Amino acid sequence: MFVRFILGFFCVALSHVAYAGVKISHWQTRAGSDVYFVENHDLPIIDIAVNFPAGSARDTKQTSGVAGVTRYLMTLGAAGMNEEDITNQFADIGAVLSGELDVDRAALKLRTLSSEQTKALETFNKILHKPDFPQAVLDREKTRIVAGLKEAETQPESISDKAFMRALYGTHPYGLDGSGELDTVNALKREDLQHFYQTYYTAKSASIALIGDMTETQAREITETISSGLPQTPTVDKLPEVAFPSTSSSQNINHPASQAHILLGYLGIKRGDADYFPLYVGNYILGGGGFVSRLTEEVREKRGLVYSVYSYFMPMGELGPFQIGLQTKKEQAGDALKLVNETVAKFIANGPTEKELKAAKDNITGGFPLRLDSNAEILDYISMIGFYKLPLTYLDDYNKQVSSVTTKQIKEAFKRRIKPENFVSVIVGAQ
Repeated sequence: MFVRFILGFFCVALSHVAYAGVKISHWQTRAGSDVYFVENHDLPIIDIAVNFPAGSARDTKQTSGVAGVTRYLMTLGAAGMNEEDITNQFADIGAVLSGELDVDRAALKLRTLSSEQTKALETFNKILHKPDFPQAVLDREKTRIVAGLKEAETQPESISDKAFMRALYGTHPYGLDGSGELDTVNALKREDLQHFYQTYYTAKSASIALIGDMTETQAREITETISSGLPQTPTVDKLPEVAFPSTSSSQNINHPASQAHILLGYLGIKRGDADYFPLYVGNYILGGGGFVSRLTEEVREKRGLVYSVYSYFMPMGELGPFQIGLQTKKEQAGDALKLVNETVAKFIANGPTEKELKAAKDNITGGFPLRLDSNAEILDYISMIGFYKLPLTYLDDYNKQVSSVTTKQIKEAFKRRIKPENFVSVIVGAQ
């Protein structure tokens, strides 16, 4: 109970510090990696995330799935260690290894007690610098992934997600399924993973985020070691720009599910976009605020046409999706989709009310400190800030930016950026 109280106290303290201001130090290693560091000695823990432009958008049509397989297999064999060796070395000192992958980036993360950082970093650096990509492990994981892909082919949520992204992005890499395809995963070779690693896990493209119980001098030593051992190949090229849909499109996919799963939307915004805050606050009112949103009120509460309905912007390195999703009875799919489109069109034409705007601002700004109540959560934010080259004052300015949004800005931003007449839509389970 005492330990729980102390940890709870530290979380509250961190929340207060984060809300008041997180001091982010930034520098570049000699090998060219960008570093973003927050010093915090409240707990004897350090958290590190190393981010690379090695997300699923770096796959090709012929190698779809290679980004995810590469990142995962890096943790299953390195410098002669097998996966059991790696697991035991971290477990013996209470360290935790994890990782992430999305369309833009791949990340490897380490959490360790500061007193055990030397041992933890030794193993962590071997994973980053000398992945083995064991053939037997690759064969095993390909079998597992293929089984998962076959299962996903039967799930309406997976089917709709995949079809929507393909419809919205066409041949752009964002349209690829990050899990890969049956034929491309089956065809992956160890050489494909090695080539992907050498191309995208480079020192010059790496962004390193650190927070916790270390000084800046210690952080500089840690990041120099991480950076110097990475492939010293050229910086990774930017992804190609995304082309906007020129007309609307609709796809109906038969499925035996009792419900219709519907996705519709348009291209949204990039990270760092000037319209981010008006669109974010506006979308909270439209469909991102749960039961207090317009879409839920109009489509679910008043008409009872859906089980759930939501909307969101997903800003990425290039234009991410603006997506609306809903589930309804098959026989109600047409009526529900029509009402969603009418609600969105009305919101774009008229914007929110002042009452709706005030409620949204209060909810967003009031909840923001709770999203920064641990070192791990702050690490995720500084990783994003570093990878997308956002201002170092992003966290300090967040609530100020939200509070300054006006109904006029929301209305203008939605009119300028969202074109319902060119929406793409996918219905899985339509009659």
